[in-house]
Amino acid sequence: MVHTSLDVVDEKISAMGKALVDQRELYLGLLYPTEDYKVYPSHQSPCVESTFPNQLCRYGYVTNSKVKFVMVVDSSNTALRDNEIRSMFRKLHNSYTDVMCNPFYNPGDRIHSRAFDSMVTSMMIQVC
Repeated sequence: MVHTSLDVVDEKISAMGKALVDQRELYLGLLYPTEDYKVYPSHQSPCVESTFPNQLCRYGYVTNSKVKFVMVVDSSNTALRDNEIRSMFRKLHNSYTDVMCNPFYNPGDRIHSRAFDSMVTSMMIQVC
């Protein structure tokens, strides 16, 4: 699911071309919806459901340094509007930037940050 979303992100970036850089708009919006997938959350997921067939929507965000974020949400969650998704991506980007600016972090290594983990977990709990 996420791999095809990354392909759609690449397509949107290439379609926008220089306009994306000029506008500084990093949020790509809805990539595409998919119906009737069964999602099996990991054991670390704060969501309680074990399986739920539904329609999932994928949203995309790309940073100035071409780091891509993809968010997959249940479309039945009516509390999430486009502005909330955009805000969540901005929070994620800011937290990611804080991790990258840490002088003890080696680029390419796994992220081991309690602040980053707690921010992502709180976003997931908010969505579930």
